[in-house]
This record gives sequence, structure tokens and C-alpha cells, in this order.
Amino acid sequence: MTDVVLTDRAARRVAEILRAEQPGSALRVAVNGGGCSGFQYAFDIVQDRADDDLALARDGATVLIDPVSLEYLKGSKIDFVDDLMGQAFKIDNPNATASCGCGTSFSI
Repeated sequence: MTDVVLTDRAARRVAEILRAEQPGSALRVAVNGGGCSGFQYAFDIVQDRADDDLALARDGATVLIDPVSLEYLKGSKIDFVDDLMGQAFKIDNPNATASCGCGTSFSI
């Protein structure tokens, strides 16, 4: 399974964020080494796109994922939560064997 799913809530939030940015902006989701569990998610607003990026476009939202990060995100669901702990993008990653309490880092 290689699909990454962007939920309705996440698409709405990304579109809302991008409306305040320059035209052509996108949210880049990446996996970097680090964090308390070995890998961590990074979210950045970018203008640049590579030919080999996966582009998830939905309802005015564009999310980009580079090929290396995609290997770690295969089968994941990107969601947006607004609860007592605050507002945040949440990634439900079936490849992660463990994650930290805050949900921003994970191990495989």
C-alpha cells in the first residue's frame, strides 16, 4: 500500500492556511531523523516542488511529500485534530512501531 490519505478536516485546514500564503504555496510533509523516537514529522509551507514529489490536492489544499519521506509514510492518514490538547496535524502511520507521547516522532 503506497497511498497517503488526506482527510477532509486536514484538507480544510491546509486550504485555510494556504489562503494566507503566496499563490502556488503548498504544505510539505516530511520525515526527518531525530525526535525522541528516532524520526520526526516536519510541516513547512513551500513554494518549490520537485518533479518526483507526491502531490495530494483536495479542496484547495496541496500537500507535497518527497520520495524518501513517502517510504516512511506509505499507507498513512494525515488528519487535523482540535481537542483539549490543542490543534495539530496528526499522522496515523501504520509503519510506526512506537511513537512519543506528543505524536510528532516515531520509530520503525
